[in-house]
Amino acid sequence: MVWRVVILVALGLVNLVLFVHMLWGSTGLMEYADLRRQLREAQEQVAELDRKNAELSNEIRWLQSDSNYLEKMIRQRLHYVRDNEILYLFSEKHTPTSGAGKQ
Repeated sequence: MVWRVVILVALGLVNLVLFVHMLWGSTGLMEYADLRRQLREAQEQVAELDRKNAELSNEIRWLQSDSNYLEKMIRQRLHYVRDNEILYLFSEKHTPTSGAGKQ
């Protein structure tokens, strides 16, 4: 009778150790959940990079085939102007003060 209790306690401890290892071990459920989260994040990054890649491919095609778009980009990014044009550049950091009513 005593041996049965000892064997049941030993088997209970073995089950407890296996359960803890199954949850928090190096190949346990917690690690699995973390790997699933990392996979989801990587898939989201890939989708975002694919979207950016498609946008850049479209822009390359437009730059190669559309002279008006090419001119627009040159003027916008490189600040080129035509003859008799004046270019005004405004800082985006500058915000107007709200002192119009003060004197």
